Amino acid sequence: MLDKYDVIVVGAGHAGSEAAAAAANLGSKTLLITMDMGRIAQMSCNPAMGGVAKGQIVREIDALGGLSGIVSDKSAIQFRMLNLSKGPAMWSPRTQNDRQLFNIEWRKQLEAIENLDFWQDTATRILTEGDKVTGVETGMGIKVYSKTVILTSGTFLNGLIHIGDKNFGGGRAGEKASHGITECLNELGFESGRMKTGTPPRVDGRTLDYSVMEEQLGDEDVTSFSHLDAHKLTNQRSCFITYTNPKVHELLKEGFDRSPMFNGKIDSIGPRYCPSVEEKINRFADKERHQIFVEPEGWDTVEIYVNGFSTSLPEEVQLKALRAVVGFEKVKMFRPGYAIEYDYFPPTQLSHTLETKIVKGLFFAGQINGTTGYEEAACQGLMAGINADALANGKEKFTLSRDQAYIGVLIDDLITKGTEEPYRMFTSRAEYRILLRQDNADIRLTPIGHKIGLASDDRMRLLNEKLRGTNEVLAYLKKTSAEPRLYNGHLSDVGSAELKQKVKLHALLSRPQVNINAIIDRDNGLKDIVETYNGLGRDIKIQAEITIKYEGYISKEKEMADKMNKLDQYKVPRDIEYMKFSSLSMEARLKLSKVKPINLGQANRISGVSPADISVLMVYLNK
Repeated sequence: MLDKYDVIVVGAGHAGSEAAAAAANLGSKTLLITMDMGRIAQMSCNPAMGGVAKGQIVREIDALGGLSGIVSDKSAIQFRMLNLSKGPAMWSPRTQNDRQLFNIEWRKQLEAIENLDFWQDTATRILTEGDKVTGVETGMGIKVYSKTVILTSGTFLNGLIHIGDKNFGGGRAGEKASHGITECLNELGFESGRMKTGTPPRVDGRTLDYSVMEEQLGDEDVTSFSHLDAHKLTNQRSCFITYTNPKVHELLKEGFDRSPMFNGKIDSIGPRYCPSVEEKINRFADKERHQIFVEPEGWDTVEIYVNGFSTSLPEEVQLKALRAVVGFEKVKMFRPGYAIEYDYFPPTQLSHTLETKIVKGLFFAGQINGTTGYEEAACQGLMAGINADALANGKEKFTLSRDQAYIGVLIDDLITKGTEEPYRMFTSRAEYRILLRQDNADIRLTPIGHKIGLASDDRMRLLNEKLRGTNEVLAYLKKTSAEPRLYNGHLSDVGSAELKQKVKLHALLSRPQVNINAIIDRDNGLKDIVETYNGLGRDIKIQAEITIKYEGYISKEKEMADKMNKLDQYKVPRDIEYMKFSSLSMEARLKLSKVKPINLGQANRISGVSPADISVLMVYLNK
């Protein structure tokens, strides 16, 4: 009944949506199979995109030609740039989103893609012939054939939901779990494991007292995720902050004997950096309070997401404890929080393209690889979609290195080190984070995305205009001098030494206390240049200022990246029998045999492989 496809994507969450869009936009005949067409790219946890390191990933997805940034901008109800008090490597965009609008916008984007078909059903089996994938079989008994398959199953594989003493099958609240895929993959030789994540209760915003909470406003200077389709907010909804207290903690502890986290019903590992509220008060017993973010679910709903109160305690315990939180004294609950256990597949079974090593043409993306978070899932989906299209159509493989993108860091971490707990991206995971800023994602990646055919001509036009403007500003700053009489008053006010003679504006801007706006206010020539570029003026100013202030740091990181990349030039044959190397440590032999690195650079990043082991390999390769 269904046609044969180049790419089949199983699952329409954040990973599946990006994968399907990428493959179809690149020309592959693509089928997206989802259990529910009404829940495409559902925000199953908090209604927000971006944040620390995650915002950089959304910008990177957008720069390559993905859709998460555009959808996030169009469904945003608040925008904030986090960490502005720190250096630019830490600046991270974040949107609060309308949950329903996010889902609607994603469906609109996908339905507008010509090469993309949809099928509402459950995939229950992967079809193979020898060591190659040939398609999938669905719950209706339909076999659909394709050159490649991308699995993006989220938390649905044998999903089990826990609320207090109760547990029941489910991939998400109100949705059934998916069965058959794990068993099929195990038969094919894949190793699987179990992970856990959770979500907080949703409550009725009409029953909260916001007057006793801290209001968290959006930015006045609103920007956007997307470099292409800037959709800036003119109106924003506030979030609010409140806190737990000792009484809340005592009430929660009353339910610990019925908590699946503590009574042995859940033995899988949850996200260390996003623990449940019961884990927080147990692990940090010395803390008298923990922060709770009160986040609206959208423009036209009273539903509130209680961020920071993730829990799987019995529902009556959840409600009782919530009512002891300041501002929540009269709260009514729409639905309780819960924990969910699900199957995942250790990502060391994948190559850098996210294709599996065991079955050719089969790709994994998202939580099936042990990650947590919409952004981490979406970028994997994008990369899997690009590479599935490449494999199906005889194109070159597409990968990103650790000095090119946070996406490159994430994928290299997963396939090289694996993960035994839900993996979340942080700026600290990237050794080249001054190079991988959110403001230069388009400079780093749009030319690459354009070359493979995913980033549009319009994106390249905007990028070239931004680069031209930045270079024009930098040239002006290097050739123009600052008059002491125009700047000394300001320099005195900001605590910087006054000028005794003329200096180039470039040198003046390199001072930590001086920003480019202070120079523009006093120099009409520079002001005219920036205003020439209209909507790109802000980006041009930021780019020029960072280039000048962080020139030395950027140069050092590039030098370090070039040095480390030399190890990547030493290709390692996949058929090396490491167990025969008596000069390698036993741990190195075991780890190298499992990961099968493609080059010395990847081998060097495997935990347990020492510099001495790398030297042994280098000698062998030189021979």
